[in-house]
Amino acid sequence: MKTELKYIELKTGFSDDGPAWIGYVSFSKTGKMLYFNGKAFHGNGHGNCYDVENGELYWITGIKNNGDNRHPVGKGVIHIDEAAIEEYELITGVKIENNKSYKIITVQPTDKECFHQLLNEKL
Repeated sequence: MKTELKYIELKTGFSDDGPAWIGYVSFSKTGKMLYFNGKAFHGNGHGNCYDVENGELYWITGIKNNGDNRHPVGKGVIHIDEAAIEEYELITGVKIENNKSYKIITVQPTDKECFHQLLNEKL
């Protein structure tokens, strides 16, 4: 399954400073579903995507080479998956250890079959 390093930010209920993450997102075969940290999103991974369970809007994009992923007026700590740190630092040159702008986390696996069943239930 294809995976990419992405920036994920919750937009529903926030302006440009919602909770944010950096980590590996996996895609469905069609590329229309994205999976990250126990969630499934509908979208293509380049902008607005919706949480399939609750409809919340997320902004999901690639990593910016300069490491400036938040909107210019946005603020807040960005959670970064420990498995993504090495690649993120290589791409951006940003050092994560002891950097107050980032919090290192362990991303939870996503049960893709659960979401597949949810989306294909008969109404």
